[in-house]
Amino acid sequence: MKVAFIGLGAMGYPMAGHLAKRYETLVYNRTPAKAQQHALEFGSKAVSLEQTAEADIIFTCVPVSKDVDDLARALLPHLRAGTLWVDHTSGEPELAKQTAALLASRGVSYLDACLSGGVAGAINARATVMCGGSEADFERAKPVMESYAAKIVHVGPLGAGHAVKAVNQGLLAVNLWALSEGMVALAKQGIKLELALEVINASSGRSNVSENLFGQRVLSREFPNTFALGLLAKDMGICVKVLEAAGTPAPLLRQLREFFEIAKREVGSADVDHTAVARLLERWAGVEIR
Repeated sequence: MKVAFIGLGAMGYPMAGHLAKRYETLVYNRTPAKAQQHALEFGSKAVSLEQTAEADIIFTCVPVSKDVDDLARALLPHLRAGTLWVDHTSGEPELAKQTAALLASRGVSYLDACLSGGVAGAINARATVMCGGSEADFERAKPVMESYAAKIVHVGPLGAGHAVKAVNQGLLAVNLWALSEGMVALAKQGIKLELALEVINASSGRSNVSENLFGQRVLSREFPNTFALGLLAKDMGICVKVLEAAGTPAPLLRQLREFFEIAKREVGSADVDHTAVARLLERWAGVEIR
């Protein structure tokens, strides 16, 4: 089997590396040097965008759904019927459906297969994948995705993967913002924050943010840039679109989307790590979390 991977970012780069250990793997990136580096490191083959159409399965992992749609339109004349397109972008359900319809006109199937687990999950082949699309396409792609993912779930029809990922990102934002508010208040009162976090992580308020992010990134003041604040703000926008499509009440998530848009502007750069949202609350409170 021949596979292609388009988008060699922080997660795509190691994921394509895992694929190259098992399959003939073509790689494409907007920056050709990145693809050439990948070929040297993993034994993949750096190709032009048009050449990725030679693959049986094409994987995409790019910033937004419009990028995927643009790629689909550029590749459309070159695609072969029977090809499967697996999109790992954290994108928009409705635009994904439009892209899928476009690809279907050439006999190409599509799965929206959003990722979780972060860069560490991608590097260690422990990513989580939530897939939307047909059961048959899912079963075809699953053994290949097992190259880099530890948990792969078919969550529903086309668009479902994007919808579940959007809600997941909303929960990440809720936990990050709420913990930042709480820790700012504790810092203001002179409480030892390392010990407070230790207690929280042994109690009912613990979350992935408290256990795996806050101590290592915020209390340490390191804020390593692994997932940009601007991307989380983008995901919150998608989350709100999912809520609007459902027509369900969601005052907290809707309001939090606005907070993250403010944070993106106020912390100085949308490219900083998403945990840097805590800096905005520090500024408002006049105290530093450390």
